[in-house]
Amino acid sequence: MTTLALVVGLLAVTVVCVALGERWRLPYPILMLLASSAIASIPGLPHLQIDAHLILPLLLPPLLFATAQKTDWSVFISRWRTLLALAVGLTAVTAALVAGTVSLLVPGIALPLAVMLGAMVAPPDPVAVEAVAGPAKMPRRLLSMLQTEGLFNDAVAIVLFTAALSALDSGASLGVGLVVDFLVGAVIAVGIGFALGFGYRFASRMVTTTAARTAMSVVVPFAAYIAAEELHASGVIAVVVTALETKRRARAEDSEARISRATFWDVANLLVTGIAFGLMGMQLRDVVAEEGMGVFDYVPIAAAVCAVVIVVRAIGMLLIRPVARKDGGDDLSWKDSVVLTWCGMRGLATLALALAIPSTEAVGDHRNLVVIVASAVLLVTLVPTGLGVGPLLKALKLQDDGTVTMGEIRELTMRAQGAALEAIRERFENTEEITPDQLAAIKQRFQGLRKELDTSTQAVVAMNPDGTPVDPELHQQMIAKRKKLRRGRELMVAAQTVGLDAARAEVLQARSEPGVDPEAADTVLRQLDLQMLAAPPQLRGKH
Repeated sequence: MTTLALVVGLLAVTVVCVALGERWRLPYPILMLLASSAIASIPGLPHLQIDAHLILPLLLPPLLFATAQKTDWSVFISRWRTLLALAVGLTAVTAALVAGTVSLLVPGIALPLAVMLGAMVAPPDPVAVEAVAGPAKMPRRLLSMLQTEGLFNDAVAIVLFTAALSALDSGASLGVGLVVDFLVGAVIAVGIGFALGFGYRFASRMVTTTAARTAMSVVVPFAAYIAAEELHASGVIAVVVTALETKRRARAEDSEARISRATFWDVANLLVTGIAFGLMGMQLRDVVAEEGMGVFDYVPIAAAVCAVVIVVRAIGMLLIRPVARKDGGDDLSWKDSVVLTWCGMRGLATLALALAIPSTEAVGDHRNLVVIVASAVLLVTLVPTGLGVGPLLKALKLQDDGTVTMGEIRELTMRAQGAALEAIRERFENTEEITPDQLAAIKQRFQGLRKELDTSTQAVVAMNPDGTPVDPELHQQMIAKRKKLRRGRELMVAAQTVGLDAARAEVLQARSEPGVDPEAADTVLRQLDLQMLAAPPQLRGKH
């Protein structure tokens, strides 16, 4: 019961931090980190113990899956050089230089353990970046680059971490075989992702219950991660590919399931992040209590590692400019490079890997050093940078006023309207099912995508005291008129459904096109889904 109470307490603190973050316009991960550290220092607070081997499988799959669903294959295809340079090159170089720095400053530390520390602090976190981007009004083009980088650099970091841990336990050395293992594991992981993505799409067509479809989306990321790890492949890559595949062939008619999944994953993202930061705060408390004043001996080492991480990223962001220009035509200015350097925030991967360090004889007394240094990097790259990204963007005059995003949404909306009108013309224009006036009203409704149709007509028929109509002929005429009006309303709703189906299909197609912002497409699609759900249930899909 104690463990359950601590978990529920962390979830409650997360909700409070999210609410305060919205009110104060601050990133909630920063508040959660500070709150969990403060709570963990309360005397007598029980220790929350989770098996180190379960940390990565429990925390990474849901957050990676939720983040990956906000992008699309087209983004990766158009920016593959930038992705390769940032996710693989910069992550590996950062890990190597941190490992070299620690080996020089800490006599007697095993090289694999130094590499493990380098792998922990190397990858920036897409979840942390996304949390600070909204309040800071970061331009979408920069946020998209950070999100793309953040999805795959975790894979490189975890491969380095697990290889170094295996070498530490077995006494073997790290060599060229590590690169081969990574490439083979990546290929296997991609295959698993495609297979599970196909299986998910097939199963979602067989299952009609929205709750069951949402439950499937919960199971899939964990299945992908576990299957890949069991085959000694990259669980991170498997989860990301699975998420991209589940989005790639989404169907227009799955409105209710789409909204249900999106809502669930928003909640899961918040709660899992809160638990991760809470666990880190508690572990840091244990380390500080064990080391006492000796913690201050680690400060120079932590400062040196923080400096290496920041300097290497700054150099990398400058060197990446010609690669980014060649990929997507993005002409990154020096201001963009400053923002990309500033937003190299460490987050969940650093937390999870630090929590996953086993207390073994091979790790020895250096475990506390590794945890403290990783925590220091997390604090330095997350707290001051997260609080300062807004003023930085304002000083550099890079804050997004929403013009670009609204322009993309407007363009997608026009495409959706055009597809809706064309579908309605093909289905109803040359038929006698709907009158010309009704057809004109439907077209006008889609031209605004917001006006509600009003075809209701009221009529009063005089009745005798016994309930019979005074004029039976007039009564029959009114019944026929009402039936005709009811049939007209049904046809108009059916026509609107045809139009909404076409509009959603157009947006889904646009989402996978190069140069289209997936999140802008998701915004338009969500509004169309909500309009679809507003239609009478008996008419949805019956047209």
